[in-house]
Amino acid sequence: MKIILASQSPRRREIMDLASIDYEVMVSNADETFEEGLTIEDQSKRLAFLKAKTIFDNTQDDRVIIGSDTMVIKGDKIYEKPKDRDDAIRMLKELQGNRHTVYTSLAVLIENKGDYKEYIELVKVDVYFKKMTDKEIEEYVDYENPYDKAGAYAIQSSFCRFVEKIYGDYYSVVGLPIGRIYDILKENDCV
Repeated sequence: MKIILASQSPRRREIMDLASIDYEVMVSNADETFEEGLTIEDQSKRLAFLKAKTIFDNTQDDRVIIGSDTMVIKGDKIYEKPKDRDDAIRMLKELQGNRHTVYTSLAVLIENKGDYKEYIELVKVDVYFKKMTDKEIEEYVDYENPYDKAGAYAIQSSFCRFVEKIYGDYYSVVGLPIGRIYDILKENDCV
């Protein structure tokens, strides 16, 4: 059965590769505008579903479509991808020395011999950063250019030295809850 990752994220592709899952990539151009009145959790699940559904609706035959969305949250504030250097530095200053939560939503849409199933789930992971100096933050931003990363950091990059601890699934923080994906694929005889 064809497995399609609906993402242009190199980190999500790396995770799929690590898991030795045979897949292809189709980039979803779904509208990621937030919908009024939804909780942060529901926004995240909605975005993952829209990414997967866009690809699902443009493909045929037996297939599995995997969509995902990752948000960095502290309090009621969402830390999206930074707009520029100053925005990245601001985000890291606000996140340092404290706990924040990474929400990674997963949408797996399966069509197998005419039967349709969908799994839409949210994984929450608490992440704690150490205190960082202004110089450390600026050097990280200048070296890594984290402008395509929610919260302006990649836990799997040189930023790892600033992570004090995490409670939950590491790969969800990176962007894809691969253990859960594998379980869904296995349960549906797709691997």
